[in-house]
Amino acid sequence: MPFRRRDVLKWAVAAPAVLKLLPSSAAEDGDALYNLPAFGNARVLHMTDTHAQLRPVYFREPSVNIGIGAMRGRVPHLVGEGFLKEFGFSPGSPEAYAFTFLDFTKQAEHFGQMGGFAHLRTLIKKLRAEVPTGRSLLLDGGDLWQGSGLAYMTQGADMVEASNLLGIDAMTGHFEFTYGEATLRKNLGNFKGEFLAQNVFLTEEAAFNDAKAFDSASGRVFKPFTIKEMGDYRLAVIGQAFPYVPVAHPKRFVPDWTFGIKDDELQKVVNQVRSEDKADAVILLSHNGMDVDLKLASRVTGIDIILGGHTHDAVPRPISVSNASGKTLVTNAGSNGKFLGVIDLDLAKGAVKDVRYRLLPVFSNRLKADDEMSALIDRLRAPQASELDAEVVASDRLLYRRGNFNGTMDSLICDALLQQLDAEIALSPGFRWGTTVLAGQPITMQHLYSETAITYPEAYVQSMTGSQLKDVMEDVCDNLFNSDPYYQQGGDMVRLGGMSYACSPNESIGRRITEMKLANGSAVDAGKTYKVAGWASVNGQKGSPIWETVRTYLRGPQSGKAESSSPVRVLGVDDNPGYGG
Repeated sequence: MPFRRRDVLKWAVAAPAVLKLLPSSAAEDGDALYNLPAFGNARVLHMTDTHAQLRPVYFREPSVNIGIGAMRGRVPHLVGEGFLKEFGFSPGSPEAYAFTFLDFTKQAEHFGQMGGFAHLRTLIKKLRAEVPTGRSLLLDGGDLWQGSGLAYMTQGADMVEASNLLGIDAMTGHFEFTYGEATLRKNLGNFKGEFLAQNVFLTEEAAFNDAKAFDSASGRVFKPFTIKEMGDYRLAVIGQAFPYVPVAHPKRFVPDWTFGIKDDELQKVVNQVRSEDKADAVILLSHNGMDVDLKLASRVTGIDIILGGHTHDAVPRPISVSNASGKTLVTNAGSNGKFLGVIDLDLAKGAVKDVRYRLLPVFSNRLKADDEMSALIDRLRAPQASELDAEVVASDRLLYRRGNFNGTMDSLICDALLQQLDAEIALSPGFRWGTTVLAGQPITMQHLYSETAITYPEAYVQSMTGSQLKDVMEDVCDNLFNSDPYYQQGGDMVRLGGMSYACSPNESIGRRITEMKLANGSAVDAGKTYKVAGWASVNGQKGSPIWETVRTYLRGPQSGKAESSSPVRVLGVDDNPGYGG
């Protein structure tokens, strides 16, 4: 019989700390924001979706994060003033800057950059030192080793070194898989922590051919869980990798592996760690995305806390989800190193008595940079520094990506595709990673890589009919706005250049995309063929990497003239708390 927790479990979640305004100079490590009273008998630290950003960054949170159906107006689908009201934050506060897009440029100039591994290490060392030796863990939710030029150039090896120095005990993955099996296994061989993924299995053919696996009997490619001794108690950490790797990315990277949510298999693992391994608490380290985790928490019993990632949602307070055996807390810890989750547990035999959770914004000017990590980052960057730091042009506007529809950085990429490939329409993927550039700030190659550094970056041009274009847009839109979270794969709407359209998120597939028009105002003809440029195709393409396309465009005579961003009319969401305009 699987272990069954008591039906009623009292979850205590700490109220968000009130941050004191500080000037834009480095503060002492004794900053009250980061002084957390010791609680319970185990401390778990959680970070996710860093996307290889070793240095501090600017990152604007979304103004559009629309929830549909049962998720309308619910966390994480709140933006702007609605977000502040939900969590009790004041406009103009440090929290408003960290968690929302409101008055971003002004607040960025005041509060500065966020994240950075040297600053994270200072905070992590402090938080771990506050509890007894052997009573803390540092967990990473994936998308750690991809997303920068340096990570692309080293195939993630730079991030392995930084991860080891940071002290990550266990992680799961997503974009890590896009390096391919050989490189991934090489990196994992050098990683001092554990890589956990209960939901990755060999294909039937690979299993028949005795392909490498953690457990050949079950076909599991990776270790599904780990048990950590926390004093007298046992804490199980189960890994849940991104479920849709072969769908969202070229299948050629992992041809021998299958993925999926696999909640039935997850339930078996939870039952095992509860009954056979005598775990007193169970954590799921997930890269599902928050909506998926919320549904999963209602279906799978015996999990105490889900530490979530993938959708880059920075959520200050966990969501409590009821299921057949009690309750599960669901969290998501943002992206780009901006936040660090702190979970203090009061463990008892076979139960979690109490929890304190805080999602700490990592203000780079409020945490002293760790000298050892700073030296490592400088050493890792040195061979590529001249390329990464090369200035392309000064930005004449705020460049950002995150949001359900086109961001200004996406429009810039589309402009580059239109001009450089002489296309009528441009498509750019709705990735949620990519840092922000302030107006007047030099755009460096490091910035361009942070928007585009994937292992399949080729820019290409192809012919598509108007009907095919609509089908693509409807498919991506259904992935984003399907009312069933298990049919969502994360990411945002495909970005367009040279074309405008209307989107009705509340409609069903086939009815969401209307009013498709070219830049000259003429309607897109379903039967007509158009020259369409794009990049990041799951099918093999030949062409220059997209960062070269954008660099050439920015340095050319037309760089300041093209304004082909995709105007999108979003219909039926004016009163949706996830729509900030």
